[in-house]
Amino acid sequence: MTIWYEEMETPIGLLTVCATSVGLCHIEFGSYADNLPVLELWAKRWFREVHFIRSAERLEKVMGQLNQYFAGELLHFDIPLDMQGTPFQLKVWEALRTIPYGEIRSYKQLAETIGKPKAVRAVGGANNRNPLPIIIPCHRVIGVNGQLVGYAGGLQVKEKLLEIEGVR
Repeated sequence: MTIWYEEMETPIGLLTVCATSVGLCHIEFGSYADNLPVLELWAKRWFREVHFIRSAERLEKVMGQLNQYFAGELLHFDIPLDMQGTPFQLKVWEALRTIPYGEIRSYKQLAETIGKPKAVRAVGGANNRNPLPIIIPCHRVIGVNGQLVGYAGGLQVKEKLLEIEGVR
């Protein structure tokens, strides 16, 4: 199994984007070298044996759409995805994709959306394991009291993403 990757500089720092022949499969905050142990562990869980190959060409469309998003010109990503997760995680991530650009939801609202109103903590756990931050907009989920809570890239990054989308 081959996973192509590339690094890209963005307004929120360096990102490493990864894709299979099916579609975009993983985004990490930071450099490929710094994230290699995490990427290898994730990839082996879902794909067993993998080879990472750097290819800007393979990820050109993804990086183009990310650049448009950061410029405030793209409201919805339309790139093929290769999502790997448990059935529950996939359900949460699909629900995240329904949160419109520039809007926010609470973890409680997200749990209600998937028909599991008591699963707020589990929804938070699935959010935390989202392999495609930004594309699957987990940054649009906040605490029930309106506070910014938990984000893999850090709360400053979450705040910047919401600011790009016009959320105050």
